[in-house]
Amino acid sequence: MIREYEVDVHLKLSTQLDYLEGNNKDIIATDSQKNTVYILAKKHGIKTPEEFGLLLCSHFLYTYRHVAEVEVKIDEYPWERLRREDAEHNHAFVYSPCAIRFAIVSQKRHGASMIEAGLRELRVLKTTQSSFKDFIQDGYRTLPDCNDRIFSTIVCATWQYSTASGVDFDAAWDAVKDCIIDKFAGHPETGVFSPSVQNTLYLVEKMVLDKVPQISRIDMQMPNKHYFEVDMSKFAPRVLDTCDNQEVYLPVDKPSGIIYAELIRK
Repeated sequence: MIREYEVDVHLKLSTQLDYLEGNNKDIIATDSQKNTVYILAKKHGIKTPEEFGLLLCSHFLYTYRHVAEVEVKIDEYPWERLRREDAEHNHAFVYSPCAIRFAIVSQKRHGASMIEAGLRELRVLKTTQSSFKDFIQDGYRTLPDCNDRIFSTIVCATWQYSTASGVDFDAAWDAVKDCIIDKFAGHPETGVFSPSVQNTLYLVEKMVLDKVPQISRIDMQMPNKHYFEVDMSKFAPRVLDTCDNQEVYLPVDKPSGIIYAELIRK
């Protein structure tokens, strides 16, 4: 197993001598921060971005008494073991970006740690069982009702844990991703109908809170990634005489809406 992390450390000091007086005696150099990441990874290993973020927060608060607050942002890049002839390769890996996993861990001195986790760049598409109709009809509307359309989006989700005690962060991250796929796609044979991106997003967030009790809040963005059918009427019939039953769509990223919602546990 290999894990590749991009670690971003933010330190807030209780002093301002460096800014106000040009006195550098309290500065923890970025080089020292970088080396701290390397040393702690070597000494303790890395299991999850959340746990490594907690370790870094604890280290900086304990080691430097003038550090008032620590925030650690970690992106995990998705490497998986290469498979050949139905077997896992001994030492070769392939970059497989189904989604980017990230975590944001922060802690103030004498305060509890705050753990946020998330995923982004999870691009999904289904070719049917999605509609959008019966929305406001007024003088500004030109979009017609659509009973069946392509539903494509790039999901970004962020959630907050109420505790770090007894949490399997890997299992929780997998559970959130599974909830997104379940409410978006449904059963492999029958699928699931979506009356709007908004409704699908809400059902995902509700399912996450039902399945992972340690998650206290989740917010998600699902931007519309439109696919519009190409107008073939401008081509001569003789050009299209062998093209029956073929559908061609044009992907259009912008303009588009970004659907957002936040769900908080009572």
